[in-house]
Amino acid sequence: MTSLLVVANAAAGTADRATLDRALLVLGKGAAVELVTTASPDELDAVLATAGDRIVVVAGGDGSLHAVVSALHSRGDLAGRTLGLLPLGTGNDFARGTGVPLDIEEAARTLLSGTPTPVALLVDDRGEVVVNNVHAGAGAAASRIGAAAKERLGTVGLGRLGYPLGALVTAVRPPTVRLRVVVDDQVLADPAEPTLMVALGNGPRVGGGAPINPDADPEDGVVDVVLTKPLGPLSRIGYAAQLAVGRHPGNDRVVHVTGRTVTVRGEGFWCSADGELEGPVTARTWRIVPSAYSLLLP
Repeated sequence: MTSLLVVANAAAGTADRATLDRALLVLGKGAAVELVTTASPDELDAVLATAGDRIVVVAGGDGSLHAVVSALHSRGDLAGRTLGLLPLGTGNDFARGTGVPLDIEEAARTLLSGTPTPVALLVDDRGEVVVNNVHAGAGAAASRIGAAAKERLGTVGLGRLGYPLGALVTAVRPPTVRLRVVVDDQVLADPAEPTLMVALGNGPRVGGGAPINPDADPEDGVVDVVLTKPLGPLSRIGYAAQLAVGRHPGNDRVVHVTGRTVTVRGEGFWCSADGELEGPVTARTWRIVPSAYSLLLP
């Protein structure tokens, strides 16, 4: 019988726990299941140390998946391991991008019948990981605004509106940053001219489903890079419409390439990596690690 170690956030609300219980009922019919909750990185690391050869199932969103993958990577225990995902987050972008069902019972059935599929991982020059997407410029600004709004709106049950609000604010008043962006040996941007946004996608979606890197595929072993140059007020309207349906890489103000290593340098800039904000920094390099681990997918 399959053995699953289900890891959940101890701070999850009552609604999330009720949803998780529905998934556990499904899983219990076809697997040996242990549920553990953790409240800190140290607790998470201690739990993962007991995983053995069990499949580690992340019950949570992109942040929870990032935390588990990061902890396993730091322990040197990620390669060759199979993970599962029960999407309980606000955005569930990696689940959307990989085809993991958002319905929690369907996701549980996928864990019982799915295929272990090798997926890639981005690792930066400090050894920190990116599971789904990292972006700088307007995208990071939207994340900063969205994270603050999510926290405030969450007190009245409207946390899901945080990231769309951040996107709206930056669309109205988009910031720019001067960067040198190099993908493998190809220079995409120079500090002499401003850049609106650069997004590195292992997965295609961010912010609750926006297809910012629509062609990104965590199974293909390359990083998808979308760099957008500044846009005028009227051009922004058309760009926003293209972005909503993933057609912006065809815009003449967008550079779209794939590669294995990406270096960003320039004036102080903020990064949003799997929703975690960092900055301001002046340089960062990411490399893709193909088949870094396996994920149970339909």
